[in-house]
Amino acid sequence: MKKLALAAALSAVASTGFAGSLAEPVIEAPVIVEETNASSSAAAVWVPLLLLAIVAAVVAAD
Repeated sequence: MKKLALAAALSAVASTGFAGSLAEPVIEAPVIVEETNASSSAAAVWVPLLLLAIVAAVVAAD
């Protein structure tokens, strides 16, 4: 009798584990990551100009 009660209890628990619902599944929107190019063009211009100014100052001092 105990085995029959245990089997009935396990089958009742197992059947509710697979129960679904009528609600629509929730689908999350995909995450789109845009890659940006980190350009430091303004800083890249100042360094050569500064070096050119230093060289011009050294040449003018002679």
